[in-house]
Amino acid sequence: MSRWKALPGELDPRVRQLVVRLRRLKDHSGLSLRQLAAKTGYSASSWERYLGGRSLPPREAVEAMARIGGDDPTRLLALHEVAAEAWGEGRADTSAPEATGTAGTAGAAHTVEVVGALQAAGADDTGPYNLAAPNEETRHGRSLRVALVAGAVALVLAVSSAVLLAVRLTDGDSRASATPLGSATSSVSPSPSPSGPRTYACEVERIDGRWYAGNSRTRDAVLAEGLAGPEVAEAQCLLRRAGFAPGVVDGIFGPHTKSAVEQLQKRAGLVVDGIIGRHTWGALRR
Repeated sequence: MSRWKALPGELDPRVRQLVVRLRRLKDHSGLSLRQLAAKTGYSASSWERYLGGRSLPPREAVEAMARIGGDDPTRLLALHEVAAEAWGEGRADTSAPEATGTAGTAGAAHTVEVVGALQAAGADDTGPYNLAAPNEETRHGRSLRVALVAGAVALVLAVSSAVLLAVRLTDGDSRASATPLGSATSSVSPSPSPSGPRTYACEVERIDGRWYAGNSRTRDAVLAEGLAGPEVAEAQCLLRRAGFAPGVVDGIFGPHTKSAVEQLQKRAGLVVDGIIGRHTWGALRR
């Protein structure tokens, strides 16, 4: 296994998590940097910068590494999306403690903050990815971060369950209204039984300098192919408003929606990966 150099202390934890995962995949493959360059099309010096945290790898390089290492490309590309946003924001961390005169000391707070993230990514506590043991105060901070992440995951699951339940209840009401009530007559014609995917209305309006379509007001939800819900419908409406064709506005993130997102990202000068993050929402809302 390679003995990796310590990552820069000022490296954002979100970028650090991606780099650590790439290092593990490289070690798992058993390839040298030259062999890795031959298989991916990116030079050995480029991989040295990527794996050293000195340069953000492009999406294609990350996807190639996932294939070589046998990892799930979707999960790795989601990490890349988050890392790309962090990289664009710069490496300054306002929550870091006052510097003591050396780069290692200045990066100590960052090192402690990402222990949980690296362990979640599968880092070996005794291997070359090992970080310094946190003191009592940083352990408390890490526990708080883990609790917040767990709470966020639970909230997402609860919202998803509520949306699915609402969809089922709506479908049930539609079927009930389509059933005739004996011989009684009614001035309201029965609603037809649903025969296809759900569609959403696009009530586009501009509020406080931003565009909204009436399905969701999110500005930072991460959406990728295979997801579904009102946030996806909101993005589809705004893509249509911007002149791109996402297909039917059904709240399902399919190939047509992904293609439209990539076209928008290309026009806006963003990373073209077909994943909607905070920067892509900004381009849609403008």
